[in-house]
Amino acid sequence: MAQRKKKVIDLLFITSCISTWLVLLLIALVSLLLLSGGRISTLIKQEMTVEIILDEKISDKSILAVNNELDTASYCSSHSYISKDAALKEMVLSMGTDPSMFLGYNPFYASISMKMVPEYACSDSLQWISRKLQKMNGVSEVSWQHNLMDMVNRNIRKLAAALLLLAAILSLVSFALINNTIKLTIYSRRFIMYSMKLVGARWSFIRKPFLVRNFWIGFISAGLTIATLWLAICWASEREPWLEMLKSPDIIIPTFSVVMGFGLLITGFCALRSVNRFLRMKASRLHTI
Repeated sequence: MAQRKKKVIDLLFITSCISTWLVLLLIALVSLLLLSGGRISTLIKQEMTVEIILDEKISDKSILAVNNELDTASYCSSHSYISKDAALKEMVLSMGTDPSMFLGYNPFYASISMKMVPEYACSDSLQWISRKLQKMNGVSEVSWQHNLMDMVNRNIRKLAAALLLLAAILSLVSFALINNTIKLTIYSRRFIMYSMKLVGARWSFIRKPFLVRNFWIGFISAGLTIATLWLAICWASEREPWLEMLKSPDIIIPTFSVVMGFGLLITGFCALRSVNRFLRMKASRLHTI
């Protein structure tokens, strides 16, 4: 009989760990997305390209002047010069045909491809930079995807708001799920708790084994969540190199801390709440719930 009871308790322990692990995994994913949102935005902005189209008859001196300006500019992270011949070769490779054979001349212009510093990758800054560059000798046009950054910034703000709302909802749902799971495990031992109370055991003495047990449930569940998340990040980063940023200490350490802290606090609080609830009940009430 004792062995059968031990098996039931072990099954409840395992069930509690699994259900808590699944809830913590959702919390971990939301935390990871919230913490990495800014980094993703920065990566997108770093990949933004501004094309500086040069005049057809631009002199080497003017090209050097534009390059020197970009070398010292605070808004430029890198830049590369693309000659007319290089632009034609690139188009031939992408299209498979040579337009100069039909037109009789090279229709492309020399240009400079510039990568932006993320802080300047917004509409206001780009318009100011465009006006400044167009005043330089030999610059014909400055072009970029005008709505791209506004759309990116707008979508990131919407995503952050949605994730915060989701995190709040998940916190409530996780509390309800974990609370119910722990309540069921304590419910099966409510009469033992009442018997201990009758023989004069203090509430703190009665609560201790339940709190310790649920501490281990929270610790094991958080550990499983951290291991699962880390393996998932390693697997994903092997297939998508840009996801390596998720391994950054300023992202992964806070995420793991949230998971461990939430796992320990929520299981401990729910256990304390449930134990106190049963300790306050009278014997007649214990038989009817």
